[in-house]
Amino acid sequence: MAPEMISIHGGVFRMGSDRFYPEEGPVHEVAVEPFELDATPVTVAQFAAFVDATGYVTTAERPLSEEQFPELPEEERAPGSMVFTMTRGPVDLRDWRQWWRWVPGADWRHPSGPGSSVDERADHPVVQVSFEDAASYAHWAGKRLPTEAEWEFAARGGLDQATFSWGDEDDAAEPLANHWQGRFPYEKAGWGGTSPVGSYPANAFGLVDMTGNVWEWTSSFFTPRHLPAGRGSVDAGARPLLFASDPAADPPRRALKGGSHLCSPDYCLRYRPAARSPQTEDTSMTHIGFRCAR
Repeated sequence: MAPEMISIHGGVFRMGSDRFYPEEGPVHEVAVEPFELDATPVTVAQFAAFVDATGYVTTAERPLSEEQFPELPEEERAPGSMVFTMTRGPVDLRDWRQWWRWVPGADWRHPSGPGSSVDERADHPVVQVSFEDAASYAHWAGKRLPTEAEWEFAARGGLDQATFSWGDEDDAAEPLANHWQGRFPYEKAGWGGTSPVGSYPANAFGLVDMTGNVWEWTSSFFTPRHLPAGRGSVDAGARPLLFASDPAADPPRRALKGGSHLCSPDYCLRYRPAARSPQTEDTSMTHIGFRCAR
């Protein structure tokens, strides 16, 4: 069954934040036209229907290109993806390699690698999907991926410049999104991973999981800062000059939004509408999913 879509009436809002991470600024006004957005992230069951209908093979299920990675032996070019692994205790939080590892055989059906399964997760967000995978699903469904501005406008639910999608107060007393609870990356309470879509309250627009659970792909290219008025738009659709000089050496990155179940208040306070993260288009990970717009 396709996700319900919510009509978003559009309007002008102040996008970004100057209070947390530098890539979220500067705050600037953006006009968003009316559009529709999936009420939930695309689920495992919905993505499976797409694969069954088309025979689509995801990025993580394909071997790495010998042309792109000539230095790697054949066995290291085998299909696979990035998997989060809890550590045994405190680690240097400046080194993400402490908790991320490349796992051959990790893909959307086996998000943590061989031996893992989504058999009991039909209503969870699909993960281990690249930008190409998400865009291909959207095209098949007669939709598209949202722009970064559309996504943030929808996530705010009319609460202009509020810290969270539910307001300014944190959710320490009662979690309002699936984010890391405990000491990252070695102690966690709660789900321990993704949660069924809609496990937490919807925002004022009727959208669920806009923050936490999984990061979500947008169609917008990532820029290190939002571009000031008069110098283009964050949704201009053109590849930023930062990445245009040598795409092979420095490939363009798309903007992810919303944070995930791995975002922790003491490490990555990014389960907020203004938060954003860059990822190359071929990236698949255990905390990245998507939803569609129209």
